[in-house]
Amino acid sequence: MGHVSRRALAVAALSAFTMVPRASAATGRRGRAPDSEMRGVWIASVANRDWPSKSGLTASQQRAELLTHLDTAAENRLNTVFFQVRPTADAMWPSPYEPWSQYLTGTQGKDPGWDPLGTAVEEAHARGLQLHAWFNPYRVAVHADPSRLAASHPARKNPHWVVTYGGKLFYNPGLPEVRAFVEDAMLDAVAKYPVDGVHFDDYFYPYPVAGQRFDDDAAYDEHGGGFPDRAAWRRDNIDRLVRETADRVKEVRPSARFGISPFGVWRNAGTDPLGSDTKAGVETYDDLHADTRKWVREGWIDYIVPQLYWNIGFAAADYAKLVPWWAEVARDSPTQLYVGEALYKAGDPAQPAAWQETGELSRHLTLAGEHAQVRGHVYFAAKDVAADRIGAMARVVADHYGQPAPPPR
Repeated sequence: MGHVSRRALAVAALSAFTMVPRASAATGRRGRAPDSEMRGVWIASVANRDWPSKSGLTASQQRAELLTHLDTAAENRLNTVFFQVRPTADAMWPSPYEPWSQYLTGTQGKDPGWDPLGTAVEEAHARGLQLHAWFNPYRVAVHADPSRLAASHPARKNPHWVVTYGGKLFYNPGLPEVRAFVEDAMLDAVAKYPVDGVHFDDYFYPYPVAGQRFDDDAAYDEHGGGFPDRAAWRRDNIDRLVRETADRVKEVRPSARFGISPFGVWRNAGTDPLGSDTKAGVETYDDLHADTRKWVREGWIDYIVPQLYWNIGFAAADYAKLVPWWAEVARDSPTQLYVGEALYKAGDPAQPAAWQETGELSRHLTLAGEHAQVRGHVYFAAKDVAADRIGAMARVVADHYGQPAPPPR
């Protein structure tokens, strides 16, 4: 998620180009208890997107807002929250590795006077919700000024770890010491709290910025030997992060699941015959150096949530074409498939006509229900569940979530 939102980037990337479902898991079959399915919501903290609503609130105000999001999730018969706890190489818990997040107090490194992650896990569980701790591995700041980071920040102590790109600061994924550090920083939370899952979003190497290059020359010179080109080396760096994180999560907390929510297009069919029938301006394999298809086919991760943030019939990336493509990728894989849904677009006047229709998201669930590999949906994001501008979420609940359902295991 960028300065505004990761979804805005997805939209910008695409803008350059322009049945009978199986028995519903929500209603059960012949009166039986509902099947398990993912019914999730992201709670984004970067740029105070969902929570806290602004920096500088008191601890009691922050806590009250968080509990309201959890209550709203439960009221909508959701069963899982994806809580962003490391938005910009910082922490929503007392971490020995990284400073407190600036999105709490307005000052990076300032103790907010309470433990948001600890509270979130406890209160989610009290409401029957699972909690997945959501981490952004490599983003350091949504600005380009290292002097604005806390004095104790590892990026200031290790400036050679950092690449400036697109007006932002990133850790260099090509440095083994960086990969080890970010894994250690994330695993600290997994070890300390009984989280149900560990979650990455769509940011690996940064989204392309026209006219700029990500300067990892020195790292490539030192570590890129044996690879046919820089792109292959970069993909291997991300593959290593994914495999190592998966292994370490299982070691530290065997009950926790590890999953990723990538941008929804791996590659276009025009680039690769294995790709989807899309004309997306971004392809994760080539632009973010994230071989998301491989992670599923190899079973490296427990679940994947591709961000299919487009309406049915959208020319450049049609939801109705991407769902079956991902279902086929997940066929016979141990990796479970959930679909990321763009609730934030429903009722937004800037979006296409389909998103002005209350029933668009409900139709997504009906269509996805035709594919046995789809085990549920995750909604972006929490403040949009609460606001529900045109009743799209209420329609989903009415049409598909008639009863509570446990999340998949």
